[in-house]
Amino acid sequence: MTAPMPEVAEVRSHRFRVVRGRAGLDLDGAEQAVTGLLRALGKDPAEPHLADTPRRVAAAFAEMLTPPSFDLTTFPNDEGYDELVMATAIPVQSLCEHHLLPFTGTAAIGYLPGDRILGLSKLARVLDLFARDLQVQERLTQQVADWLQENLAPRGVGVVLRAEHLCMSLRGVRARGARTTTSALHGVLREDARSRQEFFALAGTGE
Repeated sequence: MTAPMPEVAEVRSHRFRVVRGRAGLDLDGAEQAVTGLLRALGKDPAEPHLADTPRRVAAAFAEMLTPPSFDLTTFPNDEGYDELVMATAIPVQSLCEHHLLPFTGTAAIGYLPGDRILGLSKLARVLDLFARDLQVQERLTQQVADWLQENLAPRGVGVVLRAEHLCMSLRGVRARGARTTTSALHGVLREDARSRQEFFALAGTGE
């Protein structure tokens, strides 16, 4: 007797769960730390307007440092599409690990498909996966590119991030509006000058 064929979706799509939690998250300890910080700054945590601040701050940091899990779904590249797939103007926000202040901006992520293509929303999901951490922009850019190269196996992948860092615009030099641009490339987009130029043109860098 011939076994029944699986559903087409089960054969053709590839999906795995991506979970990147935060080990050792202690909300009570974070609240106590914020209370101590307020006192150290000469503020009274018992003052009515500050009474709930430690809880709010602890919850806010927990949210910013905990990426949601998601299903990474890829599909066979049946049509043999071999041009760039790009998502641009993806909002990004993260926390500077040096000052615990946010940096915010946009990202452009692209890849040259190999045997499989990716659900488009997953480009933004992967970015969020690494952005919700204590970060530096350079490392964040590289992590996204490395992860896509390893898990999607494209012929090439490129990431460009542009962000304003509040640790630069609100303190120190106070260079408001200054934006930092970083990029990371793999495969053909790194090795072939024409492909690299096309990627940066579509990413809007003007390079």
